[in-house]
Amino acid sequence: MTKPITADLIEKFIAIVGVKNIAQKEDDIEPYVTETRGIYFGKTLLVLKPANTQEVSQILKLANDNEIGVVPLSGRTGHVGGGVPNADGTEIVISIERMNNIREVDMLGNTMSVDAGVVLQTIQEEADKNDRLFPLSLGAQGSCLIGGNISTNAGGTGVLAYGNTRELVMGLEVVLASGEIWNGLRKLKKDNTGYDLRDLFVGAEGTLGIVTGAVLKLFPKPKGREVAFCGVETPEQALKLLNTAQGIAGKSLTGFEIMPLMGLQFVLRNISESRDPLSSTYPWYVLVEISSGRSAEDANAIFLEIMEAAFEAGELSDAAIAQNEKQQLDFWALREDMSESQKPEGGSIKHDISVPVHLMPNFLKRADEVLKREIPDARICGFGHMGDGNIHYNITQPVSDDIEATKKIFMAQREHINDLIHALVVEMNGSISAEHGIGVMKRDLMARTKQPVELEMMRSIKKALDPKGIMNPGKVL
Repeated sequence: MTKPITADLIEKFIAIVGVKNIAQKEDDIEPYVTETRGIYFGKTLLVLKPANTQEVSQILKLANDNEIGVVPLSGRTGHVGGGVPNADGTEIVISIERMNNIREVDMLGNTMSVDAGVVLQTIQEEADKNDRLFPLSLGAQGSCLIGGNISTNAGGTGVLAYGNTRELVMGLEVVLASGEIWNGLRKLKKDNTGYDLRDLFVGAEGTLGIVTGAVLKLFPKPKGREVAFCGVETPEQALKLLNTAQGIAGKSLTGFEIMPLMGLQFVLRNISESRDPLSSTYPWYVLVEISSGRSAEDANAIFLEIMEAAFEAGELSDAAIAQNEKQQLDFWALREDMSESQKPEGGSIKHDISVPVHLMPNFLKRADEVLKREIPDARICGFGHMGDGNIHYNITQPVSDDIEATKKIFMAQREHINDLIHALVVEMNGSISAEHGIGVMKRDLMARTKQPVELEMMRSIKKALDPKGIMNPGKVL
């Protein structure tokens, strides 16, 4: 249990970062205590914006000595309440937004060392300028910060070929609850000297310490790229197409996303300048991307082999192949805009889950059956990363002349619907959180679905690294 913050302590905290680098007025604080989806709201007396690791260290030492709860905040793009302080205003917020330096690009070693507050898109662009690729890619990349990506083990569209954020991090710099600084900024591909401490902090959501720096893996920039937008009849057909593509392309298959007709209709209706690449409509769509490190000709040859095999096997009903880079980006935008396009349609109950890849069609079928029994007129939009089993199973409210009244009734069923969908996920040995984290939203659910021994191990780690419980109190555990 942390303690209330006093006026004297507030002044000491402000002295660390300087009065220009805080938010203390209600209007200035509001963006730092409200999550973007408008589900979670908190209160705080003080938002601190440190400039470097040393200032973070001083803040945490002072907080720990006085048992003040601390909420680390990154780019404010979370969905599970992980970066929102409690409602009683007893916790302070530490925003890493000013810690935005790219420390080093090592082209020979294929690494980039960065502050935790660098925007993901900035990292992508810096890698590109150096003829390299940083493959972490997600819809919020223009505003999310790499520290938050690390703390939530973000996934995105590149997981199929490159892995989650965990696989893209070689070393970390972390400030512990005590204020001590762990410098683990190593560039070693092999290091078997004891426990892998780095992995403790990737995905810990700021409950064990604050990530202030990272060494990231870079990859050779692809020399050839092909993207197609494909129409298929069923998720089973899409799964067969995935197996065909993987068998032919191997690691060159860098994207495989599944989308329902409902989701495409949302995008076409609500996102300006979007258009359907296909002349006919299909129940399901798949976006396929091939990348080659050899040449554009090689990428094209792999792609054509996949398309020919898929059409011959009856795994593909139609396909539009992007003719240039702009079309490639347009095709990807149809997938990346799917979440945003749901907002004008009213209330949405969202799930970020994963199941074994081979069970994805079965999950989608059974989940739809559950939803239709509960809310027959709900509009179901289950889309996501078929190559790694991650589904964003979103349900939009029924069509109504009175959107707000219907939204109120619909959203009142959120907890019940969540329980039904998550029960199905657990039955299929899946995960209730694939890439968005636990935060507050799924904390109690995790306690019901994890083995007791797993929870006890996590609590032991938390107690060892944060004995006073000041780091992001009430999140995850």
